[in-house]
Amino acid sequence: MTFPDTLHPNRRQWLQSTGAGALLAALGTSALAQTSPFESVKIITGFAAGGTSDTLCRRVADKLPGTGYTKAAYVENKTGAGGQIAIQFVKSQNPDGLTLLQTPMSMLGIYPHIYKKLAYDPVADLSPVSLACVFDFGFAVGPSVPASVKTVPDFLAWCKANPKEANFGSPAAGSVPHFVGSLLGHHAGIDLKHIAFRGTQPAILDMIGGQLPAVSGPLGEFSQHVAAGKCRLLASTGAQRSKFTPNTQTMAEQGLKDMVFGEWFGFYLPAKAPRELVQRLNTALRAALATPEVVDGLAAMGLEAKSSTPAELTALLKADFERWGPLVKTIGFSADA
Repeated sequence: MTFPDTLHPNRRQWLQSTGAGALLAALGTSALAQTSPFESVKIITGFAAGGTSDTLCRRVADKLPGTGYTKAAYVENKTGAGGQIAIQFVKSQNPDGLTLLQTPMSMLGIYPHIYKKLAYDPVADLSPVSLACVFDFGFAVGPSVPASVKTVPDFLAWCKANPKEANFGSPAAGSVPHFVGSLLGHHAGIDLKHIAFRGTQPAILDMIGGQLPAVSGPLGEFSQHVAAGKCRLLASTGAQRSKFTPNTQTMAEQGLKDMVFGEWFGFYLPAKAPRELVQRLNTALRAALATPEVVDGLAAMGLEAKSSTPAELTALLKADFERWGPLVKTIGFSADA
């Protein structure tokens, strides 16, 4: 797995520079009008219908026909192996622009560190097209944790006093939320046990039912439960407070300076897709992601719509891949164990 050495844009600068949605949409219509649209395309996601990844794909699929790239777009759910099945499927397809992959960063930037063997190479087998969205994570506690616990340090202190209760749930083993909780335990010198679930909502349901003290997961997954008073959001993991939870402190604000984490979803084509085709799809995706329906729909799930150039997406994956290597070693987790 290799990355081009020439792509080193400042991550924060370019993430903050993608707000010219209306201009991109206008440019997209003009540029794509020069080429006849495809009859139909497929967007492949490795996760089940109704989930965050699937919902993002369906919102984008609704808007792609309006960009001139295709007359119709459909979503196919190739679930299994924590998102790996979808990537394996897309890598085997022709790079003709008819089959797109939408995937979270973890499958590309973290899995190479936790699996001794993967059936795909995140760089050699895929052509990056555009970022889709970014989001932060949250750490919440349920009714089994005393009301006096109001911050993450409070929770860690409670865990030290109650070691038999010191555990947390996450949507999957090897996911960023799993590692967020594990790093909290590592930094505090606590054996904070991880319990893996098949998705964040099943973990939250156990938490609000009193069977699990805490859950680490995507920030938007907690919204309805916090609003209903069924759990308490102790912290978010962004560099700044999330605009979706402005009254919730970040972990950094609570003294956990190294606990700044986020994730992104991106769009890819199979490897060796022609540069002109990649650019054409990039323009279409940027236009679709800038529409109010997509922006507002993602915001309702705690996701911030963000597009990028293919080079920026390559650089972002490179930065995350390099960051997570040492962190995985610190945690000592292996999916093959």
